[in-house]
Amino acid sequence: MTSRFLTTPSRRTVVKAAAATAVAAPVLAAQAVPATAADQSPSFDHGVASGDPLPDGVLLWTRLTPSADAVPGSGRGADTPVGWEVAEDRDFARVVARGSATSRAATDHTVKADVRGLRPASTYWYRFTAGTAVSPVGRTRTAPATDAAATGVRFGVVSCANWEAGWFSAYRHLAARADLDAILHLGDYIYEYATGGYPAEEYVVRRHEPGHEITSLADYRLRHATYKTDADLQALHAAHPVIAIWDDHEFANDAWSGGAENHTETEGEWTARVAAAKQAYFEWMPVRASTEGTVYRRLRFGRLADLHLLDLRSFRSQQSGIGNGDVDDPDRTLTGRAQLDWLKAGLASSDASWQLVGTSVMISPVAFGSLPAHLLGPLAELLGLPQEGLAINVDQWDGYTDDRKELLTHLTQRGIRNTVFLTGDIHMAWANDVPVRAATYPLSASAATEFVVTSVTSDNLDDLLHVAPGTVSLVAQAAIRAANRHVKWVDMDSHGYGVLDVTAQRTQMDYYTVSDRTNPDATSAWSRSYRTVSGTQKVERVNQPVR
Repeated sequence: MTSRFLTTPSRRTVVKAAAATAVAAPVLAAQAVPATAADQSPSFDHGVASGDPLPDGVLLWTRLTPSADAVPGSGRGADTPVGWEVAEDRDFARVVARGSATSRAATDHTVKADVRGLRPASTYWYRFTAGTAVSPVGRTRTAPATDAAATGVRFGVVSCANWEAGWFSAYRHLAARADLDAILHLGDYIYEYATGGYPAEEYVVRRHEPGHEITSLADYRLRHATYKTDADLQALHAAHPVIAIWDDHEFANDAWSGGAENHTETEGEWTARVAAAKQAYFEWMPVRASTEGTVYRRLRFGRLADLHLLDLRSFRSQQSGIGNGDVDDPDRTLTGRAQLDWLKAGLASSDASWQLVGTSVMISPVAFGSLPAHLLGPLAELLGLPQEGLAINVDQWDGYTDDRKELLTHLTQRGIRNTVFLTGDIHMAWANDVPVRAATYPLSASAATEFVVTSVTSDNLDDLLHVAPGTVSLVAQAAIRAANRHVKWVDMDSHGYGVLDVTAQRTQMDYYTVSDRTNPDATSAWSRSYRTVSGTQKVERVNQPVR
């Protein structure tokens, strides 16, 4: 194991952490000092987090380093009692809940507390203690009461954060906002590759741990732990509750139920690798596991919105194109039967004004038209398409058309309106109508709308081509829009995040970009906004973000 987790942080790391604390001053207490070889006292080196807010509670998370030898994934370190408390004020003068848990090597010394008995739509502060060690202070917020007529809810929306590709400035800018109810993370929270595997060695901004591709439980634990040493990610978790789903890189690239593009027999049994990845995920993330040890689940925000969260890796058939049926084969599935039935039933029975569906891969159909030859290869690499030419992205809903047809038909036949898909995965920002029949759109109906957010750091088109943003991408974007009239906007060049604002009248996504993923001090700026007005099932451009 590396000694990185045993040494005192560099001055630069401390300065970054201090800067994040200053930006989010109401949120964070001073960082605890990590344990060193000379200091065996417990410490909270990986910050604190909360997630999956309910009207009466929230899930709290931390990781205790009980001793210098208890590095993540090592299986070492004594069981240690950990206390937690929740207060109505950041000074903890009005504590409303407290309890204790045990930090154990069996769970990599991560600790969770599923706190209940809190007030709806309320802000709380929380912290953990172990002996004399005190964690940073986190801020969290509960959801509105189930039957409340909530006037609004606002989420930060992110996906695809590759440690080696750059700095997590997008997280810092979201942490600084005091107007968010939660962060929605749509997958690829970590990446599985070896150092220099993605991006290539010459473009690596910072090295992750371990240096090899992660395949074992110890590997996945250490990679999660590495990510949670990032000051901006710690600030995000300490500022807002996070609602997360996984995509493929929490396991391996282009994962499906029986394997992955980035998994070979020399790396062991796929079932063992998946089990290790899922165990580490549920240990290190503030997420409640649901049916069958998966992440598909539902959260409610009063009568304003139901949030349906999908798992599109655990149950899917292998991607088409390898002698296993074409994209229209009704025997192939993206969701699995049980999950699709669960989603359809939840959509049909909901009395909420909006149906928000967190999906890790894009549901809107995309035909790629006649792109210039010099863009075929890079765009194919970005989208995971055949290198010999562009057809469709078989890793998305386009590769599983029967599931999509069944879902969209359900929406139209049952008269389910105001369904908005929220998507990550492809390192680009999109604003789309979701047509029932793309070939005849706009003469045919739009069943829903979709907002896709770009990556936090993972490569986009200009990164792959190593050209200036807004150059060759303009040609590709124009070709895609010309061939897909339901695509209202696509940005292939930016990194950043979204802010989704929901009211009874409309749902609006504000897109923000960061100036430079390789600069830890990158600035953030508003880029564009699109909204869906209630009852329309269509997106339209808005000239300013929500204030």
